[in-house]
Amino acid sequence: MNIMFCGDINAERGILFCISAICRYEKSPINFYILTANIENKIEGIKSDSCDTLNLCAKKGNPANKAVLLDISNMFSSYLPTANMSTRFTPACMLRLFADLIPEMPDKVLYLDTDVLCRKSFKQFYDTDISNVEIAGVPDRYGKWFFGNVLLHNYLNSGVLLLNMKMIKKNGTFEKCRKMCRDKKMFMPDQSALNKLAKKRKVERRYNEQAGIREDTVFKHFTTFFKFFPRFHHITVKPWEKEKMHNILNIYEFDYLFEENFYE
Repeated sequence: MNIMFCGDINAERGILFCISAICRYEKSPINFYILTANIENKIEGIKSDSCDTLNLCAKKGNPANKAVLLDISNMFSSYLPTANMSTRFTPACMLRLFADLIPEMPDKVLYLDTDVLCRKSFKQFYDTDISNVEIAGVPDRYGKWFFGNVLLHNYLNSGVLLLNMKMIKKNGTFEKCRKMCRDKKMFMPDQSALNKLAKKRKVERRYNEQAGIREDTVFKHFTTFFKFFPRFHHITVKPWEKEKMHNILNIYEFDYLFEENFYE
């Protein structure tokens, strides 16, 4: 299996948690590709010694696992998403749109946001036949009301995406997405570009649960959600915020992540 993460130095803890949870439930050999970049005054990249820790974590699940850090600073700086560098979403999210330019990247990859935790084996999902599409994912919880077709509910959340890199390269889809992010300001830049330009397919909700955990949930995605009473407000809780996980979400099942001997 091949899994891709993207992020700057602030993503290290999330990636650590993600890898640890994955290795708890999935024993197949996994290659973890971690894309990062250093852009002066914008992004501070993940350090190599941090990747060493991530690699040790990965090998706890299976000695054949490995975590590889890919610094794509030159690629990213030469084609910055200038129209979207100052949005509320970190520019590091858009690093995944450069995956087609990386020779080491295999033909099939599972992309995960760094706030997605695994609860069960996802082999069935990974083995999904995506030979006739470029991306496969779960509809966005709120996206259908603002961006997609309300009836079709076809606006995908990009936090969990199965990528057909072979077709993406052939069609130049990521190149088109990079251009769109460079030239057009958007609320959720790379997610919106992927939804507009990529040939896509919906998969079951359990592979990217953005609301409450269900019995069949495979990946729990800790996205921002809205509360309407007693007043309208948004709430964001991340997996590494233990007290908020307990007090706001009433979630305790991931407490083991704070007890692993590699975590401080």
